[in-house]
Amino acid sequence: MRDFKYLIQKGFWLEKLRPVKEKLWPYLGPVVVKARIYKAKVKAKLYPYLKPALLRYRAFEAKHPVTARVTLFTGIAGFIGISFIFFLVSLIYMGAFGALPSTEAIRNIDQNIASEIYAADDVLLGKYFIENRLPSDIEDISPYIIDGLVATEDARFFEHGGVDMRAWVRVLLVTVLMQDESGGGGSTLSQQLAKNLFPRKNHGLLTIPVVKVKEIFIARRLENIYDKNQLLALYLNKVPFGESVFGIRMAAKRFFNTTPKDIKLEEAAVLVGMLKATSYYNPKRFPERAKRRRNTVLGQMVKYQKLDTLAFDSLSQMPIELEYEHESHNEGLATYFREHLRLELEKELANHTKPDGNPYNLYTDGLKIYTTIDSRMQRHAEQAVNTQMAYLQERFLKHFKNYRRAIPWGSKQLLEQSKKASRRYKQLKKKGLNKTEIDSIFSDTVKMRVFTWDTNGFERDTLMTPLDSIKHYLSLLQTGFLAAEPQTGKVFAWVGGINFKHFKYDHIRSRRQVGSTFKPFVYAHALQSGVSPCERFANDLVEYADGYEPKNADGEYGGNYSMAGALYNSVNVIAVQLLQRIGVDGVRDLVKQMGITSKIPRELGIALGSADISLFEMVQAFSTFPNRGLTPELFYLTRIETADGEVLFERPETDRNKFPRVLEEENADIMAQMMRAVVDSGTAKRLRYLYKFQYPVAGKTGTSNNNTDGWFIGYTPTLITGAWVGAEQPAVHWYSTNQGQGAATALPICAQFLNSVYRDKSFRNYRKKVFAPLDTAAIDALQCPDFIHPDSLLADSIRMALMEQEFSQDHLIQIIKEAFRVGESDRNRKSSDRKKNDASDRVRKQNEKLKKKRERQRKIRVLKDKIKGKRN
Repeated sequence: MRDFKYLIQKGFWLEKLRPVKEKLWPYLGPVVVKARIYKAKVKAKLYPYLKPALLRYRAFEAKHPVTARVTLFTGIAGFIGISFIFFLVSLIYMGAFGALPSTEAIRNIDQNIASEIYAADDVLLGKYFIENRLPSDIEDISPYIIDGLVATEDARFFEHGGVDMRAWVRVLLVTVLMQDESGGGGSTLSQQLAKNLFPRKNHGLLTIPVVKVKEIFIARRLENIYDKNQLLALYLNKVPFGESVFGIRMAAKRFFNTTPKDIKLEEAAVLVGMLKATSYYNPKRFPERAKRRRNTVLGQMVKYQKLDTLAFDSLSQMPIELEYEHESHNEGLATYFREHLRLELEKELANHTKPDGNPYNLYTDGLKIYTTIDSRMQRHAEQAVNTQMAYLQERFLKHFKNYRRAIPWGSKQLLEQSKKASRRYKQLKKKGLNKTEIDSIFSDTVKMRVFTWDTNGFERDTLMTPLDSIKHYLSLLQTGFLAAEPQTGKVFAWVGGINFKHFKYDHIRSRRQVGSTFKPFVYAHALQSGVSPCERFANDLVEYADGYEPKNADGEYGGNYSMAGALYNSVNVIAVQLLQRIGVDGVRDLVKQMGITSKIPRELGIALGSADISLFEMVQAFSTFPNRGLTPELFYLTRIETADGEVLFERPETDRNKFPRVLEEENADIMAQMMRAVVDSGTAKRLRYLYKFQYPVAGKTGTSNNNTDGWFIGYTPTLITGAWVGAEQPAVHWYSTNQGQGAATALPICAQFLNSVYRDKSFRNYRKKVFAPLDTAAIDALQCPDFIHPDSLLADSIRMALMEQEFSQDHLIQIIKEAFRVGESDRNRKSSDRKKNDASDRVRKQNEKLKKKRERQRKIRVLKDKIKGKRN
């Protein structure tokens, strides 16, 4: 104890610190001396004023020593506290905890406003946003919202200047001292707006006092710049309502499918009540809590005479009736299209800058994007895809029962490959688990949500092993559907897959084997090259170079086809014969001119669709036929505007005269007539007899090897549609050609879409449209049998010879012998085994003469028509 007393004596420490003092005194001495002199001067000046107070305090201390000391320490503590507050406020004002927003920054508040995408019929397709917000003017906001907000959050809003001192006193007395939370908070609407406009930052222990003081400064500046109505509009446009919804306009739309102007009183009270705690009082998740909070808001309106008691009694008993409309990037109309457009818009906006020099932001600058999509057709398209693909998926899984070794998910190798490519497998592998452990995890049942056609929401919570989920997704069929106007190139409907939320890959732009839908390009080039539509082609197996031997899908051979007959029956061997005759390079050049940019192999197999081409390219190329030889450029973006209405981009009006002419008008009309036959009596005839579509239509089906890809491209006089159906992995395919061909998979989607559109009263004018009539020469060019049976070749050869009327007796005998030779041949005999003879050469020459004669007659008729036209 003695040692301790010795340590705390002043002399002990003075002795210990003497060496230090001697070393520092030369430097500190002058400063200390000046300080003492300054202290003496201050004391001399202040003492005359403080002397009476000091004398009174000493007298009081003599009588009440304890009370005097308590008073002194309290005063000193208060002075220090006030000084600290003053010092802290000064630091905040000077920007020590981050600069306060300037008056100019507050005047030009930049809210994150969603950009909107509009259909051609002015329907909102969706939005691009970080914060789902659209602004509303104060005139467009119901008084119910204003009255409820002010009565609940800031009753003296129209009286104070941004800071309500009475509210602070109330908080201190009621909330802090009396622990009664019903007293409410002290922040005004202006302070809450400051908090929403300029989010709080963490400053450690000083976070609360710092942010509160900053919000007071900002609130005062807001009040100085904006009037009360402008502040209310800013507040209601900025405040969050949960679920990534910002602003009163989007909240009214989300929960009640209405506008802030048309909202009902009880609905307005629900939204105002949510501001206290958006998640806790969410009416979708917690309706009872939201109802109690709504009634609190209504009670506050009664308290401040914004609502009478009778109305309160009635409204407070009503249940909350939501008309909930969830909105996200994964839902709504044209989800695949909106995502495709988003990528294109980002590139386009990089070329435009705002007045401040920064590029426009698609997610925050409130742009308005206008497209060619027709919302009515888009709905018809999505409904057709959902209906037909659900039915098709069920049929696909059932048909495997007839094939003992076939499995819907392709193969064991594909299943193992897909498992190793999964995120779950990679994460387990990264943790160091071995194959046995990973296989065990993939075989354990877990909770998961999977896509299914069996529910209205296309989702189901289920128990499933990860391996079974891979099998499930591998077995799903996908699709792509596109509809456009061939005369202009406007895209009307875009469905890139079966469900954007679960499958982001867009099959409009994906490249798959096109099958027989490529054949019309071969036939079109043949017409351009001078091949007559009535020229006969033998339906025989032929082996070409490198052992290539194309076969017909139905396995039937023999007889002769005209071009029209070969096309609508989709005869493979004749398509290849025709391509070999006219040349591969010519067809490749033609499809390039028609808008196909995919690589086309330099091989005969392209006649049967061996090339991988996107649905978008195929629809654009096919648009040449209904457009009578002119190739349009498909497009979907028409205009981009800023929030202020300034036009950033606008596509010029379509001018058909500027479309490149790829086919002669007559040849395009002949192709249209030939593809109408495909629908009327060929591979697409179920469009007529099964789906009962009775309006003018042409088209072509297509099926790739192993029934992996099913296609149909069809067009009416005013509308062109295209559909592809197949699995993500080519190893997953149909085993039945009857069920897996394009006519059975892709065609039904187009059929339902066309029927829906033509029944829609909005498009009643489509029903009156017809294809351009064929001229006399084109009609004559198609006047021939589509197919000559092997047993009828004799009669057909004689008929052709009689038409030419140039034959001798020996010539006729030779023709008969040749005809019988063909008729008695084996159906599957290869033409390469046949010996050429003079008779076949003479038949070929007769065909050539007949062709020339028809051409002369056509020219004469054309000349006569012109002469008659002039006379008329």
